[in-house]
Amino acid sequence: MKVFYHLPGLFEFYDLYKAFLRLYREHREFFYDWCEIGSIYGTPMDCLWGGGRVGFGDADLEAVVSLMKEYGISARLTFSNSLLREEHLSDRKCNALCALFEKSGPVQNGIIVHSDLLLDYIKAKYPGFYFVSSTTKVLTDFRQLEAELGRDDFDYVVPDFRLNKELAKLDALPDAQKGKVEFLCNECCWFDCRDRKRCYENVSKKSLGEDVADHVCVSPNARRGYRFSDAMKNPGFIGIEDIRHVYLPRGFRHFKIEGRSLGSAVILEFLLYYMTRPEFQLKVREEIYLDSSLDLF
Repeated sequence: MKVFYHLPGLFEFYDLYKAFLRLYREHREFFYDWCEIGSIYGTPMDCLWGGGRVGFGDADLEAVVSLMKEYGISARLTFSNSLLREEHLSDRKCNALCALFEKSGPVQNGIIVHSDLLLDYIKAKYPGFYFVSSTTKVLTDFRQLEAELGRDDFDYVVPDFRLNKELAKLDALPDAQKGKVEFLCNECCWFDCRDRKRCYENVSKKSLGEDVADHVCVSPNARRGYRFSDAMKNPGFIGIEDIRHVYLPRGFRHFKIEGRSLGSAVILEFLLYYMTRPEFQLKVREEIYLDSSLDLF
């Protein structure tokens, strides 16, 4: 059985993936043989339907489509705005993105979605996509997760990271539902946060062009920003040993890595930790860092 990683930064980290995917294909021996890339997700900047994180991706759209097609990787558009209204559905940029990515190659592309209004609209107008239920729904009650997994609309459901270690309840899920769970591995957010939904709504308002102040995070370590070393101490963190020896034997195969708002150097550390054999991590790091076309900071 293989593990599938869903990686951040489809538009945000195009240059990094252009270099990394070449290494991944030409030197597969550098990487664990038990994992594959399931998808790369993201949203261009100034995207009305965007959510989760404020998008800053400025990669050429045709180049992104071409890269995903070349490597046979599913592209996921992160359309997880939670506050969309009927008038937003006609947005020209987002509809053009759907038209471009719906049938862009042999591998089916997906949509990460929060709003049922948007879900129904895209299903009707662009039926070529599969759908992922966004973690921005903040499904912290296991009964909510079970209900979401029971919906035929979604091929995958990303629960709130605070359900990651509910192993007894997760183990009791039917096999078909286990196959739909996509765990958020490396969340750095405060485990006791009660403002997560409001934080996501703040991003949704900004994507809609509303003039709102930044959400004020109440985490004790908010000033530190994202640090992978902090994420590893999070009670919800899922590391590679957990994936191989706890989740995979139970039938869970899909794992999402967050990081669209981070720098490409941090994303590289995720790729090294989750996908690269320890004896080749320095080799991969050197190959990427010495690529003169990349600006990793």
